[in-house]
Amino acid sequence: MPLKQSEAIVLRTYPLRESDLLVTLFTRAEGKVKGVARAAKKSKRRFGGALEPLTIVRAYYDDREGQELARLDSCDILESPLSTDIDYPRVVALEHVAETLDELLPDREANDAIFRLAAAVLYQLRSGSIWIPLTYFQLWLVRLVGFLPELGECMACGRTLNGSKAFYHVLADGLMCEQHKRLASSQLAPESRTLAGQMFRASISNFTVDSSALSDTLGAAQYGDLRKFLVQIIERHLEKKLVTAAMLAKL
Repeated sequence: MPLKQSEAIVLRTYPLRESDLLVTLFTRAEGKVKGVARAAKKSKRRFGGALEPLTIVRAYYDDREGQELARLDSCDILESPLSTDIDYPRVVALEHVAETLDELLPDREANDAIFRLAAAVLYQLRSGSIWIPLTYFQLWLVRLVGFLPELGECMACGRTLNGSKAFYHVLADGLMCEQHKRLASSQLAPESRTLAGQMFRASISNFTVDSSALSDTLGAAQYGDLRKFLVQIIERHLEKKLVTAAMLAKL
């Protein structure tokens, strides 16, 4: 049987026996695929640095009948996060993309839109500015998996929120007007809702930030309410906390 091949994003690798690796790939052809890379720690010819997390590769693998794990034969690097400078915020951002995709996506379910989103975001994270690409990634991912509520009206009364205050709560599925907000709600600023609307109408390349003009603190604060809102939606559906979300909150 000929090997399958697909563009793929390496999400996770785990040691398995002496020289093997257990690899989780997000493939364009089949969605999330888990497989074993035999002798990956020794074979530079077949893998080299291709199994570093968030590397975009062309993966060659074999599915054998009756086996849950694929056999990963080799990978060709198409785009590597190690090709540009790495600092701690960028490492955390990359890990957040990997963790969110790994936790949220089901096995063996192709989703070309999410694959293209992830690839585009990974390319923009190379620029050294993480916050706008992360916001774009979280917003579109929540929309593409069907979790995003209506951002223009109150979930309780249906009142239009355009031009008025909007609030969200960790246990609620949508936004609320000031009259129907719950105790301990947080406000989603009009600027953040405006940004969300703009991001739905343009590609990620339209949103650039001159990182030299922003301090790390100011960059992290911009649209932080929107990212918090989106992470809460993801975690509520996962019924677990994202480790990298807490790490991002500390940057």
